Amino acid sequence: MTHYFVAQIKITDPAEYQKYLGSVDEVFSKYKGEYLAVDENPTILEGKWEYTKSVIIRFDSKKDFEDWYYSADYQNILKFRLNGSLCDSILVSGETGGTTSPDAVKP
Repeated sequence: MTHYFVAQIKITDPAEYQKYLGSVDEVFSKYKGEYLAVDENPTILEGKWEYTKSVIIRFDSKKDFEDWYYSADYQNILKFRLNGSLCDSILVSGETGGTTSPDAVKP
C-alpha cells in the first residue's frame, strides 16, 4: 500500500531551516521516495493557512517511509527543520492513483 508523507511548514528561522535544505536532497536520494509536490504558495480553499510551505512525498510502502524518516542520516538533519520551523506532518495510507471503490470515504 502506498504511503504519503504530508508536511505543512511555517519557517520561523530561515538560517536554521537552510541547514536542513542544504542536506535533505542528498539524504533523500538514498531512499525509495518520490517528491510529488513542494509548494510555497498553495491555493487556500478552506480554513486558515499560516504555513509557508507544503510538501507531499510518496512511498511505495510504510517500510520505505520508515527506512527514510527514522534513518540516522535523516534524523541528523531533521533537527534543523524542527528548530527552524513549526511543522505539522502526517502519514497517509492510500492506493497509487486513487481509488474507485464504492466503499471509499468521500469528503
